[in-house]
Amino acid sequence: MKKVLYLGDTSLSGSASYLAAIMAYHNVDFDYLPSDSKFDDQLLNNDYCAFVISDYPAANFSESQIDKIILKIKSGAGLLMIGGWESFTGLAGSYNRTALTEVLPVIMEDFDDRMNLYCPSLVVRNQSHIITDALPIESHTPLMGGFNRFRVKRFGCEVLSIQLFKAEQNNNDFKFTIEERYPLLVTGAFGDANITAFASDVAPHWVGPLVDWGDKRITSKAPYGEQVEVGNWYAQLFINMIFWTANMEVKC
Repeated sequence: MKKVLYLGDTSLSGSASYLAAIMAYHNVDFDYLPSDSKFDDQLLNNDYCAFVISDYPAANFSESQIDKIILKIKSGAGLLMIGGWESFTGLAGSYNRTALTEVLPVIMEDFDDRMNLYCPSLVVRNQSHIITDALPIESHTPLMGGFNRFRVKRFGCEVLSIQLFKAEQNNNDFKFTIEERYPLLVTGAFGDANITAFASDVAPHWVGPLVDWGDKRITSKAPYGEQVEVGNWYAQLFINMIFWTANMEVKC
């Protein structure tokens, strides 16, 4: 059976319980390493179909470990990076200083790329992609709470964006002004692998109301994780990212 390596999001008793529960709900087999654990060379002996990096600082890898992971990616193992304070550049991600800059379909900033939002920030579909085709983005548009700012490479596919608005009210009348738009979900390829970059987080606080996006609720719990209750469309979005990145069949 194909297996995913999931790195980061603090711990399975914390933020990692969200993505772990989604994978457990969809019967995805995975190994897990918390954010405060250095990457173990022994993991390189395993034949993972995808690497998921989410709030796992680059300082946990040696340069040679990243080089070996890139060789596995070239041979077909997918890479999904999910946003956070320790992803991309972030506050302590620092992936902009690693060889993964060659792999990701986005250009990371050389400064703190965190965008912590208080204004209305809506998800926008830019183009068709199997990850998102079955999701009701236009009829039930979700909101986000924050993200990492990056730019799309020439051959990257900007599937989703995040549109910021300025909101004002006067005597109970509301005015919304369109402001900047930034990439949210970007896909690409590297060697034989599918590569995905998601600018926001999978867990609170940045995920914001997206965690409850759905017309029904899903309750799940991964081994050693905490039980979570989330929206079904939220869960479908993230499992579709994993399926596509790992070159598994996307179950729309």
